[in-house]
Amino acid sequence: MNKQEIIAQGESVLLHTYNRFPMVLDHGDGMYLYETDGTKYLDFAAGIAVFAFGYNNKEYNDALKAQVDKLVHTSNLYYNEPSVHAAELFCKASGMERVFFTNSGAEAIEGALKLARKYYFNKHGVSDSNVIAMDHSFHGRTMGAVSVTGKQAYREPFEPLIGGVRFADFNNYDDVVSKVDAKTCAIIMETVQGEGGIYPADREFLQKIRKFCTANDIVLILDEIQCGMGRTGTMFAYQQYGIEPDILTSAKALGCGVPVGCFACKEAFAAMVPGDHGSTYGGNPLVCKAVETVFGLFEKTKLTDHVKEISGYLWDELEKVTADYEIVTAHRGLGLMQGLEFSVAAGPIVKETIANGCILISAGTNIIRFVPPLIVEKKHVDEMIGCLRKAIEKLLVNS
Repeated sequence: MNKQEIIAQGESVLLHTYNRFPMVLDHGDGMYLYETDGTKYLDFAAGIAVFAFGYNNKEYNDALKAQVDKLVHTSNLYYNEPSVHAAELFCKASGMERVFFTNSGAEAIEGALKLARKYYFNKHGVSDSNVIAMDHSFHGRTMGAVSVTGKQAYREPFEPLIGGVRFADFNNYDDVVSKVDAKTCAIIMETVQGEGGIYPADREFLQKIRKFCTANDIVLILDEIQCGMGRTGTMFAYQQYGIEPDILTSAKALGCGVPVGCFACKEAFAAMVPGDHGSTYGGNPLVCKAVETVFGLFEKTKLTDHVKEISGYLWDELEKVTADYEIVTAHRGLGLMQGLEFSVAAGPIVKETIANGCILISAGTNIIRFVPPLIVEKKHVDEMIGCLRKAIEKLLVNS
């Protein structure tokens, strides 16, 4: 089938839960993606912050090919070496002590919430605990994850959701504490809000929340599904704040493309016992070989050092864009997770950058998100900035 036939067939058989761009991506190499008709795009989205090492990384590909020939799946009734090794590497990198591998970030959130509630149940013998989540947060699309997502539009069509969730203002310590009572089992937040508009946690706020949770035996859950795995210049964003969570969620770049996530915890919060939780596919040999390989590549390439350097260059170039165009009203972020806020809808700008050969994505209606593969170089930043400026200027001429 040609490109238009593939799109037409997709429209007829796929559930319409995405407003897809009229592109049929076929293969990738490094920082670039290619359509079936050969059209080339610089990728500044990385599959929504997934492909840390870009596309067609030989070491990654070879490791997965070898594992496919060896063993793909067995279920969790038995041990397999890749899952054990991957868990060891995750604990070493994160400071956590126990790991459960899932198939997605949303499933990691589900497990984290269950773990926190089980911890409360073990302490108090009752199961009517509540959770404090943040306004404008995003934690996923499953029922539990939607329940703690701080956007009413995502929750309303699916109510009633799980009960006992209260929302507080992100980066407002007093407001968070005001929502807590004796039945609060956990506080959950993204260290850097992604879909909510690229808002990093304030250092003082997160440190005070950490102290409050410790003093009151409340579980602190940090969602680093998007901002973790090297994206901010450290393996996990909270490592720049001098604190650790009690429970951590991860996905996206954890496996660099295969469906894998995890929730992990300190030993004291490992409250689950056999029968409390499970997954048929979670942690199978194939996806855990990917996780194992990803950690090996981070170590070999010292990629977080590169992120620290190149993210400063991206920041400076986006600051110039902010200064040059009045419709850019804010620039914020951390590492290679940055955003520009516009006084107009971001959709037409994103559409035009794609027409110019660069894939960008939005975060909300008026924010463009910059989450390129972590291997991005200055020349790629320059190429993207050129496409972005061209798109903005076309919008201004036509407005």
